[in-house]
Amino acid sequence: MSANHIPVQFSDRKRRAVDRLTRRLVTCCGVAILLLMLLLFCWLIGVVLPLFNAPGLQIAASQQLWDRAPALAMGNQGNTGWRISARGAARFIPLDGQPAEPALALTPAPSDAALSADGQTLLLNMQGALTLMQPATDQQWRFPLGDKPFHLPDGAVTKMALASRHAGQWRIAALTEAGLRVLTLDTDRQASIIPLPQRQLDLLALSPSGDLLYTTEGNLLRVWQLDDNQALLRETHTLPQPPISLHLLVGGRSLLIQDRSGVTQWFAIASDQGPRLQRIRTFAHSDGETILVTESQRRVFATLSKQGMLRLFASKQNGPILQRQLEPGIVQAQFSPRGDSLLIERPGSWQTLRLDNPWPDVTWRNFWQKIWYENYPGPDWVWQSTAAGDSYQAKFSLMPMVMGTLKAASLALLFATPLALAAAMYTAWFMAPGLRRWVKPAIEMMGALPSVVVGLIAGIWLAPHIGQALVGVLLLPLTLAGSLLLCGVFSTRLPPRWRQGREVLILLPLLLLVTLLTLWLPTLFIPDAGDWLPHYEQRNLLVAALAMGFALVPLIFTLSEDALFSVPAALGQGSLALGATPWQTLTRVVLPGASAGIFAALMIGLGRAVGETMILLMATGNTPQSEGGLFSGLRALSANIAIEMPEAAAGSAHYRVLFLSALMLLLFTLVINTVAELIRQRLRQRYSQHEEQA
Repeated sequence: MSANHIPVQFSDRKRRAVDRLTRRLVTCCGVAILLLMLLLFCWLIGVVLPLFNAPGLQIAASQQLWDRAPALAMGNQGNTGWRISARGAARFIPLDGQPAEPALALTPAPSDAALSADGQTLLLNMQGALTLMQPATDQQWRFPLGDKPFHLPDGAVTKMALASRHAGQWRIAALTEAGLRVLTLDTDRQASIIPLPQRQLDLLALSPSGDLLYTTEGNLLRVWQLDDNQALLRETHTLPQPPISLHLLVGGRSLLIQDRSGVTQWFAIASDQGPRLQRIRTFAHSDGETILVTESQRRVFATLSKQGMLRLFASKQNGPILQRQLEPGIVQAQFSPRGDSLLIERPGSWQTLRLDNPWPDVTWRNFWQKIWYENYPGPDWVWQSTAAGDSYQAKFSLMPMVMGTLKAASLALLFATPLALAAAMYTAWFMAPGLRRWVKPAIEMMGALPSVVVGLIAGIWLAPHIGQALVGVLLLPLTLAGSLLLCGVFSTRLPPRWRQGREVLILLPLLLLVTLLTLWLPTLFIPDAGDWLPHYEQRNLLVAALAMGFALVPLIFTLSEDALFSVPAALGQGSLALGATPWQTLTRVVLPGASAGIFAALMIGLGRAVGETMILLMATGNTPQSEGGLFSGLRALSANIAIEMPEAAAGSAHYRVLFLSALMLLLFTLVINTVAELIRQRLRQRYSQHEEQA
């Protein structure tokens, strides 16, 4: 006994210490991962939350005015305001309470004033003659056409409107005794005059570029198309009520018509006769006698009643985004260029309102509901974050990307699931063990292929070839299914040694031959079938689904095959011993036992498909559209982040909306994984109970 004794050296105290250290280390690492995920989640929320902050308003103290005469025109430059009174006194006034500079006396005193849409140029009517003035940011008054008023040859001006076409050129619409005249001026005082037949009108408004003129006469609204030599009457509308005022939002595409029933928004829609104005919406709570002022850089406007009720509106919102009761007696108001303050005038005093409204067009509902954007034929989900024009209105609908993500992920999963599960079932249950040791690692190595390589091959090589052999690609599932059924019928005639898991060596070359013939034969009769389809795009949903399905097959195959192979062998052997066929044993015994693992594999594959970036970036055309079928492009949330994040300005609405997309992807993955784990646990518990009872 002593000769066979093998001494064992161990220490219970040392082993317990190592166990405790390992357990604590694993616990700390797990907690650290959870805290890191929680930190990432909180950081994303912190970036996104400012998008949904309600607009704020701070009221500053009033300051007294030296000139008590009513103002013909006023402006807000942020830190400084300017004012021209009915007495002809033009003065810059600091808004921080500092004393104002001496006033510039205008002679003769103006009787009316018109301000350009950008707020940079002022047109004064001085007893029928006209003068252009520019309040500069250095608190100096400039006269681009000279300080002497100029007269129109058709008589004194009674009504007027002004547009700054570009640097050094202006367009003026003026009503004179002889009728309506459109005057184009430059700094050299060279003028061209276009006469219009209209002699009576109530209101005048020019678009910011000066290419459209709006006039009203009673209930009639007329729209004139202007060029350098002529004016054409484009359309006439009969309004429900005579308008009180006309205003154009930045860009000049939206016309605001104010009457006693409220403020309505109009813009042009394409028709058979060309662009025609259409009434889009009436803003709620905008009725009554109010003063309407618009921002110069955003599609935001405010109404102020005589009783002091301030309401702030944005063009994509049906109602006010801010309401505040102020002191009554407001007679004029002007926004600052950036829209961060509103200067209001009461008789003898000014007051500045500080506004906190950085993203007036962003609301949670606007991400998901259809919005009627300017010049679009109807409401739609649109993503278009940037454009060349400074007056462009960003469109941040997430529906095109969400629908594109779900379409690509679901179709890729539909393509990959049958292949991966069939391969897993055959490899785990029917294939010879020696062959399985080669096939399983080979398929798993496919999963190591970088997705950027798969996307490059799909976008550069696969997409044009699918367009050429489109008919064959669509017929391929049917021909492969028929070939497999025929092979199953004839497989019984194979020698016994080829039916022991080696029939795949004959089946694969046969299926490859069927595939090549299916793709090649239709091209003899219908070459370049993609060119025959009216809405076919070379990079489309079909290409993306095939490429992404190829990337999902190794993942789903590996997890499903491991789940099938982990079912106790005694269950299958017992079923075979009772007389069941191998197929019956697989479908009725092995698959139910492995269902939890298979379901987890499918959910992990879905999470991978939803988060896939490079394949969708390179194979879909990146067209953000909510509609479109199998042969149309799309854009996914992940690809959208990869494309636009480098160009997004930090802290902007675009930047934060992209982070919102990332937060949605994180939440979607978290929900999918949580649901998958709950269902997997229930399936495992159910079938483990069945096994114990058996």
